[in-house]
Amino acid sequence: MKRVVGLLGWLGVVLVMAAVALRFIRPELQPWTQRLAMAGLVVVGLYALSQWRDIARSFQGRNVRYGSVAAGSVVLFLGILVGVNWIANRQTLRWDLTEGGQFSVSEQTQQILASLDRPVAIKAFYDGNSGSDSLRDRLDPYAVGSSQVSVEYIDPARDPTTAKRYEIQQYGTVVFEYDGRVERATQSDEQSLTNALKKVIEGQTKKVYFVQGHGERDPAASDVEGYSGIADGLRTDNFEVETVNLIQAGKVPDDATVLVIAGPKTDVLEPELQAVRDFLGRQGKVMLLLDPPDGVGGPEPASLIALAREWGIQVGSDVVVDASGLGQLIGTNEASPIGLPAPHAITDRFRLMTAFPFTRSVGPVEGGVDGRTAQKVMETSPQSWAESDLKRLFDSGETERNLDAGDTAGPVSIAAAVTVRAPAPEPPADAPADPPAPDGPRPEARLVVVGDSDFAANRVLGVPGNRDLYLNMANWLAQQEDLIAIRPKDPSNRGIALTADQQARINWMAFLGIPGLLIANAVRVWWKRR
Repeated sequence: MKRVVGLLGWLGVVLVMAAVALRFIRPELQPWTQRLAMAGLVVVGLYALSQWRDIARSFQGRNVRYGSVAAGSVVLFLGILVGVNWIANRQTLRWDLTEGGQFSVSEQTQQILASLDRPVAIKAFYDGNSGSDSLRDRLDPYAVGSSQVSVEYIDPARDPTTAKRYEIQQYGTVVFEYDGRVERATQSDEQSLTNALKKVIEGQTKKVYFVQGHGERDPAASDVEGYSGIADGLRTDNFEVETVNLIQAGKVPDDATVLVIAGPKTDVLEPELQAVRDFLGRQGKVMLLLDPPDGVGGPEPASLIALAREWGIQVGSDVVVDASGLGQLIGTNEASPIGLPAPHAITDRFRLMTAFPFTRSVGPVEGGVDGRTAQKVMETSPQSWAESDLKRLFDSGETERNLDAGDTAGPVSIAAAVTVRAPAPEPPADAPADPPAPDGPRPEARLVVVGDSDFAANRVLGVPGNRDLYLNMANWLAQQEDLIAIRPKDPSNRGIALTADQQARINWMAFLGIPGLLIANAVRVWWKRR
């Protein structure tokens, strides 16, 4: 009988341990886990009742005092542990020790979360077999970043009704609800999640049109001189990217948010120039990227240079040279100056290095033009200058700082921006007045001019700040200042590449080397004791 009772105790322990193991190995079998745990506790309870005399006897004598102290210590430790967990569950303090901050949100996302004035409901649909931990790592910082954000994790297998209502087609889908609008993200990286959040807040996608027809950069080209990398970045920031030929279209499309003229090789025609002027006149946003001439007497976009002058921005006929040696840090020469941010909303909290492979000076006209006063955006180091002797530069490749000959001393402004409150277009006589919302963006015409288009080409996007600078300019033009921040970076790949021989050596060491050393040491100890 005693033997049967002893086996009963062991059976209870095995049932409890099986329940714990099943909880971690197969979490989807939670009902069976609970049943096994309950059965184990019942069996252990029956065993304890059958041994009540031995248990009562163990509380007698001097050992009881020592046992009480030990039990008290265990209870105190458990109490402290419970208290710490209780506090931790009610606090939002987190430490992200990963190199790229993979479990934190970027400044860009923080700004969007801080600007929320209405509730955002996030529903994450996870695979019950693999759990929701990966989604929690990504989405919990959103809830921590704003009291307006709530996150709910849903297993479609256990709640098919909700999954059907939100038309969930795959695991890992994250649904954002805001002000009656719904947006989905099928990937859990921060770029995709923040993009979906921005879309659901705005309710619409803004469009960027790249002008074509004069040798400009092509947003669809994936070669080293193309703009496909920048086009991908714009799409990530909730822009649609299109191209337009102004001669064929006759005007800038009505749905355009930003018009980009990047690196034209020839001048635009008068109808095209007038279309750009009209677009700015109706509160449009334009980005001009005007490269230096290819040589003395080479073609220049004179009409666009004149347009920039009308808006208070002077485009120089020169090439900026930087003798500070900073360009050597990224493998370029003195004809590729490093850009330093000037105080402006575009460069707010911008601390990354940028490089401009071949740029001309672009700066504000002193005193402004017709009430339009521009501001610097980027400038070069004090050791730089704007070289005006283009003949010598192109003939021999030599440069010499000569202020008396017309060179401009550094720092040299290479990008500038201007904002003008543009008059709203006259509404039709029979149309009701529809003033802008008091809390909406102020209607403005905005213009950004940069003396180089190479800085945003695919071959230079590896420079840490070039991509972010361009996207900051685009978002500032679109009056999306909350997206002007440093964007999240991909995690570093720290994998170790091993040859087949190295892998074989590691395998032999693991399976034979280490066990062999342990066996040899055991034999040595046995021989010594013998």
